[in-house]
Amino acid sequence: MAADQAMTFEQSVQAAIELDAPLNERLAVVAAAVRRLNSEFADAVDRLVERLEKQGAGAAAPKSGDVMPPFLLPDDDGRLVSLAEILAKGPAVITFQRGHWCPYCRLNAIGIVEVQREIAELGGQAIAIMPERRRFAKAMKASVGAQFPFLIDMDNGYALSLNLAIWVGAEMERLMGLGLDIPNYQGNSSWFMPIPATFVVRTDGIITDRFVDPDYRRRMDINDLIAALRRAR
Repeated sequence: MAADQAMTFEQSVQAAIELDAPLNERLAVVAAAVRRLNSEFADAVDRLVERLEKQGAGAAAPKSGDVMPPFLLPDDDGRLVSLAEILAKGPAVITFQRGHWCPYCRLNAIGIVEVQREIAELGGQAIAIMPERRRFAKAMKASVGAQFPFLIDMDNGYALSLNLAIWVGAEMERLMGLGLDIPNYQGNSSWFMPIPATFVVRTDGIITDRFVDPDYRRRMDINDLIAALRRAR
């Protein structure tokens, strides 16, 4: 994109951040800006989503009623954090994000930040998991004002174990690579990313609610997330 177009896109993202509307309406503002400014990229995303949906991507991920598989992952300060440690403090909202560069992930994280006090008042906690090197996770956490941990899933190891990791495909590699250094961000050249899923987990480790959609332009709405957390108490 040219500089003026990029600025216009950032203005669209900022407008979405400031919009008083459900998360998916705010995400739709970003998707519309992408299509307006770069229809080639938007069409490629449509093809990616169609391929993933045909393959049933994410369908084999843990479901409501399943036990959330355990993890031990470093946080943005390098401290190892386990699922057991998290659930010892209360029910958890666990989200998978693609990266600091992703405007949809930024909006998703901001949406959670906007209710992080309510989450705490419900005795819960939020956790973000992303496949990026620590400095990028730390930068994203700071930029959105999160008070909850950002955990590092290098090489998408945990996401792969949950059947959530997908290859973006050669077309998306080419188009994304024009402006993003994903291999640098992730520390590898695999071009694998997690489906941006959300799991709400009770203290006994049982998943009460989940949102898994291979279209990264859609996420669990924040009102649904809070309602799910109330059920998980």
